Amino acid sequence: MVNFREYKIGARFFGLALGGSMTITLFMPSFDLRNVNATEMALDKQLWAGHESGFSLADPFLRGDNRPVRVTLKVDPKTGQPMTNPVTAYVYPAGTPLPNGVDHPDNLGQIVEQLSQDKGRIGEASKAQGAVFVLNSEPQGDGTKQFYIENASATKGWTPDEVVKAAGDENTYHASYGKSIFVREGCWWCHTLLPEETQDWQVFGAPPMLGDFNGESPTAFGSDRKAPDILHVGSRNSSREWMMLHFFNPRLVQPHSIMPRFDYLWGPVDAKGQKINFDQWRAEYNEYVEGKRITAPEVPMYASNSDARALIDFVLSLK
Repeated sequence: MVNFREYKIGARFFGLALGGSMTITLFMPSFDLRNVNATEMALDKQLWAGHESGFSLADPFLRGDNRPVRVTLKVDPKTGQPMTNPVTAYVYPAGTPLPNGVDHPDNLGQIVEQLSQDKGRIGEASKAQGAVFVLNSEPQGDGTKQFYIENASATKGWTPDEVVKAAGDENTYHASYGKSIFVREGCWWCHTLLPEETQDWQVFGAPPMLGDFNGESPTAFGSDRKAPDILHVGSRNSSREWMMLHFFNPRLVQPHSIMPRFDYLWGPVDAKGQKINFDQWRAEYNEYVEGKRITAPEVPMYASNSDARALIDFVLSLK
């Protein structure tokens, strides 16, 4: 009887300790996240990633459905005239869920919310009609500038279709679709997106700030680091060709890499629509490893609508 009573007391104390720990870890930081103003990085991430870049009802099988795209505009979508400076725009086709900062602007922080509502007119964005967003900034009294979301569909009259057409496929980036592939394929089981405040910054770049995560879901921090942190990998290596080799077969660029091949993300055909003979490629690669070939077989160029293109777009967006 005594032992059972002590067991109950211990179990209750353990429950209180665990509950208190979870409150400190998960609940209390939410107040800081809602009060801190979103940084330029946070606004950029949530606009290209969209409302939910992991599992969602809009994309239950993580196939990249209902995702926004980021485009670089070099001509005005309305007039067709060249722009003095290229503009980055975030396109949400009709029916695509709007970003968290638009649906829940209080998550942006007080200053960013006010600017996005008053100057950016984000309240006029419509999921049914689609929308185009850009980032704008407002000078602050301390000499800095605060970025906010601008609904270009309301302020400039831009529509999703005309913006995508003006940008063209070569200036369109499917980073949101690629992040869903990153989550689906378990890349965050080995790679983190969270440099530590240690000597990490010397290799992987500066740790993120609190305001860098407003509106992002999921954060894809990762739970373990078996491979390099890639939060800033696009700044360290911006070569699309290198990334293509690395994903098709990591041993092409890192002979002792333990990373698995992701050649299946290419799909059945290459950029020219020709069927990819994976068995032949792997046989020729084995000959290269055994010294029977001087060079490795050429990696096929991925199709524009392939998972591989989207995943590389996502990785290169990490800066």
